[in-house]
Amino acid sequence: MEFRHLGRSGLLVSEIAYGNWITHGSQVEEEAALACVRAALESGITTFDTADVYAGTRAEEVLGRALKDERRDGLEILTKVYWRTGPGANDSGLSRKHIMTSIDGSLRRLGTDYVDVYQAHRYDHNTPLEETMEAFADVVRAGKAHYIGVSEWDASQIRAAKALADDLRIRLVSSQPQYSILWRVIEAEVVPASQELGLGQIVWSPLAQGVLTGKYKAGEQPPAGSRATDEKSGAGFIARWLEDDVLNTVARLRPLADEAGLTMGQLAIAWVLNNPNVSAAIIGASRPEQVRDNVKASGVKLEPALLKAIDEIVDPIVTRDPGLTTSPAKRP
Repeated sequence: MEFRHLGRSGLLVSEIAYGNWITHGSQVEEEAALACVRAALESGITTFDTADVYAGTRAEEVLGRALKDERRDGLEILTKVYWRTGPGANDSGLSRKHIMTSIDGSLRRLGTDYVDVYQAHRYDHNTPLEETMEAFADVVRAGKAHYIGVSEWDASQIRAAKALADDLRIRLVSSQPQYSILWRVIEAEVVPASQELGLGQIVWSPLAQGVLTGKYKAGEQPPAGSRATDEKSGAGFIARWLEDDVLNTVARLRPLADEAGLTMGQLAIAWVLNNPNVSAAIIGASRPEQVRDNVKASGVKLEPALLKAIDEIVDPIVTRDPGLTTSPAKRP
């Protein structure tokens, strides 16, 4: 496993991180989830990403139990706050009240005194950014988080937050966007702003929900037990990638992966890691062998000719519009 600095901070993260968005506490049984975490640890992964909202807070609990016997100083644990976690009027968003309540809940479920990076899961149009950043600063000063990050914020929002973070003397170090061979909306604006400001990307869905592994075939039903067949594990989310033109295009990447001596999944993960602004790529898994296969992308360098060939194949179906980095609209 190779490690990268998270932006221009001093924090090193494993360039492949393990995430439990739609697996722990929902898609797979706990014993299988624990086996995946063990495989991640055995493979050299030290960076683990979760969120309070995943599986209705259960994902944090499962991850906490999976990591409880590990040396805390040897891990980087990331979680997030924004989405609704309870029935009350203040049980969502980035108000001071919700942030202060949520960090304590996350720490309790994770079984730790602090998280390495506490991330705003979306931008909150209903709360002044100053209130949000001041609350994050107090979380850091209380020792409950070392660094601050954001997820799915656009470039202008990142710039405004970084200016406030600098004034408050806290380290805003990361952005967590969706990014893959097929979904490149961050390249035009978020990546340049992040490079300028010193933020690193911790990207999610580098496999486009599994489509870039090549397991889904045009004209065929999705494999039994796959994410596309399980409503609890993101079947609606993956639907956009299951059009025949997308699947036929992805299939054309297989000879390139074969020539490079990589699986399709390894090629896709190595591709996102080829972007120098990417600090880590988050993988998920329902089986340990998936973890062991994907971590082999660590340290893989893709030749310029291969990158060009990938672009020539997928260009007609790539999504690039930076306007697709969005957060829920302001309430009336």
